[in-house]
Amino acid sequence: MGSHAPSYYAATANPFPDQPRLAGEVQADVVVVGGGFTGLSAALHCAEAGFSVALLEAGQIGCAASGRNGGQLIPGLRWGAVELAERFGEDKTRRLLEVANSAGDLVRGRIARHAIACDLRQGHFHAAVKPAHLEDMRRELAMLERLTGYRGAAIVERDGVADQVAGGDYLGGLFDASGGHFHPLNYALGLAGAALAAGVRIFEHSPVTAIEHGAPVIATTAGGRVTARHGVLACDTMMDSIDRSLGRMTMPIANYNVATLPLSPERARALIPSGAAVSDSRFVLNYFRLSADNRLIFGGGEKYTRRPPADVAEFVRPYLEKIFPQLKGVVIDHAWGGMVGVTLNRLPHFGRIGNSFFAHGWSGHGALLTTLAGQLIAEAMRGTAERFDLFASLPVHPFPGGPLLRHPLSVLGMLWYALRDRL
Repeated sequence: MGSHAPSYYAATANPFPDQPRLAGEVQADVVVVGGGFTGLSAALHCAEAGFSVALLEAGQIGCAASGRNGGQLIPGLRWGAVELAERFGEDKTRRLLEVANSAGDLVRGRIARHAIACDLRQGHFHAAVKPAHLEDMRRELAMLERLTGYRGAAIVERDGVADQVAGGDYLGGLFDASGGHFHPLNYALGLAGAALAAGVRIFEHSPVTAIEHGAPVIATTAGGRVTARHGVLACDTMMDSIDRSLGRMTMPIANYNVATLPLSPERARALIPSGAAVSDSRFVLNYFRLSADNRLIFGGGEKYTRRPPADVAEFVRPYLEKIFPQLKGVVIDHAWGGMVGVTLNRLPHFGRIGNSFFAHGWSGHGALLTTLAGQLIAEAMRGTAERFDLFASLPVHPFPGGPLLRHPLSVLGMLWYALRDRL
């Protein structure tokens, strides 16, 4: 985990200077553990609020999920408005959605404010693979509009799918103009540059070996330690390495992406005429988009172990060619993987341990929510915890089975849902 995956993103990353390892004793108001979207956003928001901040990253900035994901900006939570309202009632659902849906404007605002060159594009299309999925989308949009006055989203009927995507034989879907896509690693590096400019001290290749959550919070590495008033744990799938109790709340799922060679502008536009990010409604979903230089970036298939396939490109290729048979045999220039942290019920896990705040378990919806989480953590540190506590009230439970059975039991459950995709 110390360096970037051999991805399209790493090959096209903006310049960013290496940061030093932690050496010796450092004092700060806040110590942040993790240099991905969550940690960088928390560090930046805290620094702007007047706190002195030290950030510890085990490898390089953005080298884990934040710099490897599909780059899809999908509004909302993994649970839709209908499911949330059934569980929590309409008032709490309205408040949750209003906060969650503020994440898009927050990310776009950060990109504009800091002039982050990350190929931001507008629009997300959620493609329905079954009639029941399209009906669920109709109910979802109606509930969103009624509860929050949501605008900019529309149901796409089957005869309109070709205007969105030329593949997949989809039955319709939901287009959301509030969604979009970007170059995730360059966004992370842009946040890191903004954090440095705000006075944050960033230390790379400084994995935390122990942390105490009292007063003060003490984060120890092989080369030194940071003593702070507050801590932020922003490690997602690596949380288990520093806090076993939090590690039990998520399960790492391996996800794989490829980027084709650059296509002609005409051929690229013919694949996705809308230019939107696309993801489908399968449990083991396919998700894809066009890069700024007209490559198809495609994610498909999952593995439930940390061991990658022998050939990532050939692992993903069948999924790509099933959606786009017109690309059969296309040259794949880059292939890479990474771990997605999912919770048992797919809701994010927010909370506190002593004087430390944490947020993790994004379950595939992290590209927007992580930046919001950093903002909510900074608000809570300043004494305005209403929005943070709203998210911390979401029920998240540990995976069953204990240390030995937790992973096999979760894999059995996921294989069952994956089987339902085929029924």
